[in-house]
Amino acid sequence: MAGNSIGKEFIITCFGESHGKCVGVIIDGCPAGLRLSEHDIQEELDKRIPRSKTVSARIERDAVEILSGVFNGFTTGAPICALVWNKGAIPNEYELMKDTPRPGHADYPARMKYGGFNDYRGGGRFSGRITVAFIMAGAIAKKLLGLFGIEVLAYTIEIGNVKLQKIPKVEEIRENRYKSTVRCPDMASAQAMEKAILKARREGDSVGGVIECIALNVPLGVGEPLFDALDADVAKMLFNVPAVKGVEFGAGFKATQLKGSENNDAYVIRDEKIVTLTNNAGGILGGISFGMPILVRVAIKPTPSISKDQKTVNLSRMEETQIRVKGRHDPCIIPKAVPVIESAVSIVLADHMLRSGIIPKVLRGGE
Repeated sequence: MAGNSIGKEFIITCFGESHGKCVGVIIDGCPAGLRLSEHDIQEELDKRIPRSKTVSARIERDAVEILSGVFNGFTTGAPICALVWNKGAIPNEYELMKDTPRPGHADYPARMKYGGFNDYRGGGRFSGRITVAFIMAGAIAKKLLGLFGIEVLAYTIEIGNVKLQKIPKVEEIRENRYKSTVRCPDMASAQAMEKAILKARREGDSVGGVIECIALNVPLGVGEPLFDALDADVAKMLFNVPAVKGVEFGAGFKATQLKGSENNDAYVIRDEKIVTLTNNAGGILGGISFGMPILVRVAIKPTPSISKDQKTVNLSRMEETQIRVKGRHDPCIIPKAVPVIESAVSIVLADHMLRSGIIPKVLRGGE
């Protein structure tokens, strides 16, 4: 079975290529009765690209069009199809590179897997451009979750060697993260991160980093162990985002340095509710949410397209050569990736909320 769809109740199918005519998504399983407009999706798409020297010169307007599944301002229960047209594509840039796979990209394995019939322009299906579809589906998932009091917030905590030393309060994250070009809620850290990106760009290089995401007010009992565990499905969706190389929940890998007495989240009663004093588990135990905020981090690799000379091979002549990648590329993917990560987590939560029966198939109130 082709791997273009994910989900069991809130199912998304992505289509399009980086330099093709369009990029789009079909969402099947969204409940009927959700108030939805193109403006709702456009607001999320507009978060993707900050107007800054920290991102690629390829800035698409990404004006969304909803083709189906919405009538009189509400979802109908039928599949929703949404797309954006690629208007800033320059496919000819990649003709000279079609036989010389770019290091760090999927050019070589894609060519071998699909017998050379794959669209190699800008990475085709393997480009970060495809995440536009994630954001469109995520916008709908976020609006659906919002009806049930669930909020998903992603933000940058590390770029290059610059780390956010102290995570701000939720109110500060909500208010400040999109005020900075690097999507970091602390302005001083954001300025240092931007300098690190611009330094890499001047050197013809790139940097990676870490994005953290929290989901607030997720109810107890969401998740379907063993093989559809909530953290497993979130991790799978996040690894579908190009450039993600690591995922951790709660304390993550730092838990290996703790003793059990330090890592265990002790239960207490606060305001007649059972909560934990810490959240080293990241809000999920045994693949099931337990009422605390879901906390997940993703490691994003440096952009593989750089303007330095790199070793590669010419596949037609079967000889070693060098390549210097030309075109419009991001010196750091993090600023664009933050809303993508937020959308990816939202998509999985919406799917599991539907599977748990918490979200009904028809929303009587609409909004």
